[in-house]
Amino acid sequence: DRDTDKKRIEELLEENMVLEIAQKQSMNESAHLGWELEQLSKSTDLADSEKSFVFELNECASSRILKLEKDNQSLQNTIQELRDASLTSRESSLKFVELEKENQQLSKKIEKLQNQIEKEKQSNQDLETLSEELIKDKEQLQVVMETLKSDKDRQIKDLKQENDHL
Repeated sequence: DRDTDKKRIEELLEENMVLEIAQKQSMNESAHLGWELEQLSKSTDLADSEKSFVFELNECASSRILKLEKDNQSLQNTIQELRDASLTSRESSLKFVELEKENQQLSKKIEKLQNQIEKEKQSNQDLETLSEELIKDKEQLQVVMETLKSDKDRQIKDLKQENDHL
């Protein structure tokens, strides 16, 4: 009986050592998961700040687009006034040539402004797409973290039960 008890005690000691090692590994995994959770929360803060940055950029771009459109309208009104003035005056044929040159310059400016508006719109769309992708990545990471946390909790519970049983 003593020999059997000694063997059983040795087996239990070995199992206890294995369980302690597993518990240490589990604790290391928990620490690592905690670190990942911190990194995730940092990236979440970053994603939120990027999202607000995108909204600020959109507002800024919208106000700039409105300003450019007003400038565009003002320039077109000026062009029309210049055309009207040039038509009413026969003596201003030289002025008409100058006005046409100015008209061409203004048309080029209008075209540049319209190109800028298009670039701003494209940039806003790219930022919105990036923001949406970051939000999706965040949600996926949260699901993974939840799964890992529940697995960790289950493992700890199982190890505690096994340890208590031993």
